[in-house]
Amino acid sequence: QVQLVESGGGLVQAGGSLRLSCIASGRTFSSYDMGWFRQAPGKEREFVAVIRWSGSRTYYADSVKGRFTISRDNAKNTVYLRMSSLKPEDTAVYYCAGINGETTRWGWPPRERLNYDYWGQGTQVTVSS
Repeated sequence: QVQLVESGGGLVQAGGSLRLSCIASGRTFSSYDMGWFRQAPGKEREFVAVIRWSGSRTYYADSVKGRFTISRDNAKNTVYLRMSSLKPEDTAVYYCAGINGETTRWGWPPRERLNYDYWGQGTQVTVSS
């Protein structure tokens, strides 16, 4: 079992930056592909970014490519999402999610909600214009 806890959300002006963190419990974090999703009011939860369990591969949604950076520190059981050049349309609850990358039956990159077994509770990001 893996528990995920996000932090780092808040209110920021357009053009600003935030860094989200997601800390995972459990000893097998280093085996997990870790993703970030977001959900705006009235919209479906959408994929943002994912990083391979080894840190060797990343993949981004087109809407955030070049502005967001996903990274991880396996020694700290933590995955990060650095968000820059934020836009009002980035306003959403951001969720981290995990799937065992060594045993998953899904291919790479895992971009769908059903690809993931574990989810955090979310952290709110609000970007003002």
